Amino acid sequence: MNVGSIIEELQKMETEGMKLFLTSSFQTHSIPLLHIVSRSKVKVPVYCLNTGFLFPETMAFRDKLADKLELDIRTISSSTPKHQQKDANGNFFFTSNPDYCCHLNKVEPTERLLHEYDIWVNGVRADQNLNRRNMKTYQPAKFGTQRFHPILDWSGKDIFDYIKEHDLPKHPLDAQGYQSIGCVPCTRKTDLRDPRAARWFGLSKTECGLHTELTEK
Repeated sequence: MNVGSIIEELQKMETEGMKLFLTSSFQTHSIPLLHIVSRSKVKVPVYCLNTGFLFPETMAFRDKLADKLELDIRTISSSTPKHQQKDANGNFFFTSNPDYCCHLNKVEPTERLLHEYDIWVNGVRADQNLNRRNMKTYQPAKFGTQRFHPILDWSGKDIFDYIKEHDLPKHPLDAQGYQSIGCVPCTRKTDLRDPRAARWFGLSKTECGLHTELTEK
C-alpha cells in the first residue's frame, strides 16, 4: 500500500468507530509506519511490549520517537513476574525454553489487548521470512480482532528510502552492527544478509509467536 492509501484506511477505520492499536519493536524498520500513523492524526495508541529484557538503547529510542512524532506510547508487560519465569534449575526460560519465554512476555500481553480493540495495526513485511510471506494485508486475529498489515508489500529499500526522505532517526544500535533488535539475550550482531538471522541465533526459531499464535489463517 502507498502512504496515502494507508492514511485513508486508518481514517476510514476510525470514522467507522473501530478501536485501533499498534504494537512496535521500535527498531529502525519500525519508524516509517510510526511516522505514517502520526501523520494520519488517527488516535492509535502504540504499545511497547516491555519484556524486561529489552536493550536500554531501545527504551531510550522509544521515548525519543514518542516526543519527535507525538505518539501515544503505552507499555504493557507480562502478568507473570520475572521470578516465576525460571525453569526447575533456576534459569530464565530464554535459556531453556525461548518459545515459552516469548509466550509469557509477548503473546500473553498482546492477547489481553485483542480483547479490547477491533484492529491490530502491525508492521510485518512479506520479505522478512517465509511465515510473513504468506500473510495478507487484512487478516483475522484471535477473539474476532482484525490484523492490518499496511506495509506488508514494502521492501527493505522502501523502508530506508522513506527514512531518508523524511530525515527520520535510526535506532542507535544500528551503527554497532545490530540488524534486527529484540531482547538482549536473544539478539546478536551478524554479518549475514538475512537480518532476522541475528535473532535466536543457532536455533530454528524465527518468530516470537505474535505472528503465528495470534493469527487466524
